[in-house]
Amino acid sequence: MHRRRLIATAALLPGLRGHARAQAAWPSRPVRLVVPFGLGGSADVAARLLAEPLSAALGQPVVVENRPGAGAVIGTEAVAKSAPDGHTLLVMSNTHTANETLIPQRPYALLRDLAPVGALNIAHHVLAVHPSLGVRTLPELIAKAKAEPGRLDYASSGPGTPYHIAGEVFRAMAGIGVNHIPFRGSNEARTALIAGQVPIMFDAIPTMREQIGTGRVLGLATTGPQRSPLLPELPTVAETLPGYEASIWLGIMAPAATPTAVLERLNAELNRLLETPAARDAMVRGGALPMPMTLAAFAAFLRADIERQREWIRMAGITAG
Repeated sequence: MHRRRLIATAALLPGLRGHARAQAAWPSRPVRLVVPFGLGGSADVAARLLAEPLSAALGQPVVVENRPGAGAVIGTEAVAKSAPDGHTLLVMSNTHTANETLIPQRPYALLRDLAPVGALNIAHHVLAVHPSLGVRTLPELIAKAKAEPGRLDYASSGPGTPYHIAGEVFRAMAGIGVNHIPFRGSNEARTALIAGQVPIMFDAIPTMREQIGTGRVLGLATTGPQRSPLLPELPTVAETLPGYEASIWLGIMAPAATPTAVLERLNAELNRLLETPAARDAMVRGGALPMPMTLAAFAAFLRADIERQREWIRMAGITAG
């Protein structure tokens, strides 16, 4: 009996060695970072910031691929259906946790078809208006919206995006009637705001700060719990509407069934990069703070944010349209 077990074990050794070599060989070709949003947005900027140092850490090129459309569903589905070998990764945000409620007919389920890898960063927004609107403070905007119910529009980068959620929660908490005008990305929405085609928008602080500085738009308030160091002269929305906060956070996921060893290596490399002074300084300049987490902590964070987004969506009566 003992001899038969030895023979059986010996027969398995070549396969075990081959499996170990396959694990050790990862990555064996370029790694794709799929960004399911357009160029120039927070996710795109973060992906390009990480690509070079992550490439150096992994020993293979890391290529950023933008696949926007359908509220991030198109790019996300492509990653969910790709081979679970660690060579295709998704750059995701709280758009994805909102979509779990907003888009029930998605061709994937976030925590069923994708595996958490790690969190990247978190940033808050600025509420900006076109000068032609004739308001200079947040209370003035709210008063104008109440005086003209249903006549004011606000732009967003698309249904279910953090900027859309920020606008709808603001609408509900302020008790005003404003109309959501979705665009196919932040760049298009921002262009419409600057041109005066849509008078109100929540947007990324670093991107909009330049427009505020030139007077093309007026900044009214930021959406964090404290004033932003990038726009310290602006109050927070919470100073007018206590309890209001809105943010955009980013993370990385991989196809479900990606080997645990690969996920652990990716998580370790991401966290190491996020803790370097270079990455931290670049993110702070971009208005974000690094948010390193373990695999387990990020999985728990995702589950909690799905519930948080569900509460906000129901409270504000948000729809994907």
